Amino acid sequence: MSEHTTQQRILLACGSGPVRLWRNNVGTGWAGQATKIQRRGMVAVEPGDIIVRQGRPLHAGLCVGSSDLIGYRQVDGVAQFVALEVKSATGRPTAQQTQFIDHITAVGGCAGIVRSVEDARSVLSIPTP
Repeated sequence: MSEHTTQQRILLACGSGPVRLWRNNVGTGWAGQATKIQRRGMVAVEPGDIIVRQGRPLHAGLCVGSSDLIGYRQVDGVAQFVALEVKSATGRPTAQQTQFIDHITAVGGCAGIVRSVEDARSVLSIPTP
């Protein structure tokens, strides 16, 4: 099963009640003035291409290595930060992902690498229905 499918299943199975989860997309894109190209010009472009003028990088997500799913769970009326790094059966976390999970758990959050809904329930201490 793909990581995307596993993420979706975890969000549906675990992201309600005392737990709230959101997808944390991490990456870099470009922002600026967009110009749609209608025909070929002096640069090598194709119809439909977009040129970003005065471009600047736009970073999305918490930070490099931050987990795929983030949120909170209620523990004794207090919100505890939650971070789940979703991997396929053979996927391996990067060093940054492992460091992020280690940091979250070290400061009192709830975090782990999960490969299934059952793994997520275990990390989040959610009983199986």
